[in-house]
Parts: sequence; C-alpha cells; structure tokens
Amino acid sequence: MTKTSDIIQPRMVTSHDIHLDEEYAKWIAELKHRYRAAQIKASVKVNADKLLYNWQLGCDLVQKKAEERWGAGVVEQVSLDMQREFPESTNFSTRNLWYMKQWYLFYSGQSEKLKLLVSEMETRYNYSGKLQQICSNSDDYEKLKRAVSVFPLPFAFVSWSHHVRIVQHSETLEEALFYINYTIQEGVSRDILSRLMSDDLYHNQPDALNNFPEHLTENQSLLAQEVVKENYDFGFATVSRKTYDEKELEEALCKSIADLLLELGTGFAFVGRQKEILVGGRTRKIDLLFYHIRLHCYIVCELKARPFEPEFAGKLNYYVNAVDEILRQPEDNPTIGLLICSNLNTADVKWSFKGINTPMGVATYNNVKIKDALPTQEQLEERIRILQKELQATK
Repeated sequence: MTKTSDIIQPRMVTSHDIHLDEEYAKWIAELKHRYRAAQIKASVKVNADKLLYNWQLGCDLVQKKAEERWGAGVVEQVSLDMQREFPESTNFSTRNLWYMKQWYLFYSGQSEKLKLLVSEMETRYNYSGKLQQICSNSDDYEKLKRAVSVFPLPFAFVSWSHHVRIVQHSETLEEALFYINYTIQEGVSRDILSRLMSDDLYHNQPDALNNFPEHLTENQSLLAQEVVKENYDFGFATVSRKTYDEKELEEALCKSIADLLLELGTGFAFVGRQKEILVGGRTRKIDLLFYHIRLHCYIVCELKARPFEPEFAGKLNYYVNAVDEILRQPEDNPTIGLLICSNLNTADVKWSFKGINTPMGVATYNNVKIKDALPTQEQLEERIRILQKELQATK
C-alpha cells in the first residue's frame, strides 16, 4: 500500500523562492512562441479549407455568369438553397456570397501582377517555410499547399473576415497585400485592422529613424525596421503631473506592462526594468530591456520625457555595446537600441548616428494621460489650512 509520505505533493512557490534572469525570460518567450505556433497550426488548416471553398464559390459565380444565366436574383436563391441545407452555417448569407464574388474578382483580374507581388512577399517573409513549420510532416504540408494552390499562400494565414474588410477598403493590389502582410506579422484583430485602415496606414507608413541598414544584415534590417515604429501611443499610461520625468514615465508604462507590450508589437518579451549591468566595477542601469523573438536579439530601450538631444545617442550606444558584451549569447543576433523621446528633429538624429557602429532607432511617443484627480502640493496645503480653521471653529 502506498504511503501518503511517498506521494510527491505539488509545492506552492512563493515569490521569494525563485530567481528570474535573462535565460528565464527567453525560455518563457519561447514557450509562448511555441504555444502560439500550435494555435496557428490548427487555425490555418481550418482557415485554408474555408477560404478555398469561398474562393471557388466566388469563382463559380463569376465564371458561370450566374446572373446572366439564371437571373438577377440568383445569388439570393443560392443563399436560400445553401442555408436550407446547412442551417447551422453562417457562411451562406446573401451578403457573404457577394463578398466571395468581390474577393475573387479583386484578385483574379490582376493575376500576373498578383503573382509578382506575392513572389516578392515570399522572398522577404518565407511563407512556405512558415507553412512547413505548421505541418507535422511532409504529407500534411503537401495537402495544405494543394488546398491553397488556387490563391496566394499568404492568404491562408488571414481570416475570412479580415479578407472581406481588406478588399472593401483597398483600392490597389499593393494596398491589399500590405494589409494582409501587416495582419500576419502583427497578429491584429479585425477591429484593430479596421481602425488602422480608417487611419490610412498604408499611405501613412512611418519611416522610423534608424541606422539598421548600415549595421545589420539585409534580412535582419528589414525585420527590425518593421518592429520599430515612428511613434508610440502611450495613452494607457497615466502620470501624476504635467512636468513628469523619465522615472515617472517608466513607472507609468510598467504598471501596464501588458499594454506596453501590445503597443510595442508582436514578439517583444520583457526582460527587466532598470536592468543592472556591471561595467568596470560600476553599476549601470538600463531603463527597459526586452528580447525579441522574431529578431532573436536583445532590445535596449531608453526613455526620455523630453525632446531628443544628440548626447542621448551616445548613451544608448554605450548600453547596446554593454549588452552585446555581457548578455548576448553566440546564438543571439546583434543587440538593437531604441530611444523613445517626446519629440525630435530629424537632422539632429541623423547627424547623431554618424560614427556610431551599433544598430539603433529613435522614435517619439504621445498621449500620456495626466491624473487630474491628484491635488498639487499647494492645493493640499490649502486644504489642511481650511481643515485646521474648521476644527478651531468647532472647539
């Protein structure tokens, strides 16, 4: 008979029982990456089959010249017939059938140009490789590849509802493929994508100030330029006063670390705040340190609650070199520096990059909220005086 003492009991771990370091952060980030990959694997297979069906139905409506052959109301009739047979499905509404036709027409009318643009996307992002990673064996890969052979491979990574909104909004193939790729790379929801399209992200693509092409490989540079934005929306962060400093901004951002990671973009893993590194017997502290899964490198982030000054680049360069020497492992790519400040002058930034041999980018931020509910020091003193007078009057 098994004794109670022989059974391994789960041990509750309190916060003082663990020590978290960079290796742990990288491991957790990898676990998250593998889990997301597993989710994608299942969703892409289901999504590809659905898209294939919708593409072929749209193709039928066009190539069979259904309205000419059977009358103007044929799409509504197809909807009724299919919903009668499959009442549990939401795929056969009249509106959705028109979307299928619109989707097919938008891309099939420019097939040669589409092939060229998608080929460029494939060269840059290796969607075939992503598809192979999703599939557990070569047979699954070939089956899925055949399933999506009638339309461009990247389409399989984007949901039908995303496709509908992209085609409704886009005026050109280039614009549509931009939003398809953005959806894949950033993992944005349908509603967020709609907001970005309303803001006309395609025609207002930010060009973040950086020196990545000079100090990274071509592929790494392209990825890094996608990762670093021109401007960050810190609307989720709240500071207590209008004249706040870097420490207060940093505290406000780290109170909502999940929101911060969402704003930075897909792939960022948080390593630490005020990360200490020992250089020449002296401790230095990095504002925020991240590890990026897609880039496979550390990202040193320095915050400045004021406009850019040329000396900021020198300090960031120092921290990037320190992380490269102390934390970077052989399998890691070169560390990247990211300076986020309240404003900048383009000429100042570009001149500051001259002579610097580490990859870095400079961006701005906005929308930090001021906590109006907190009284100022003068208001507190005035309230105390009033209370004291009221107490004296009651004696």
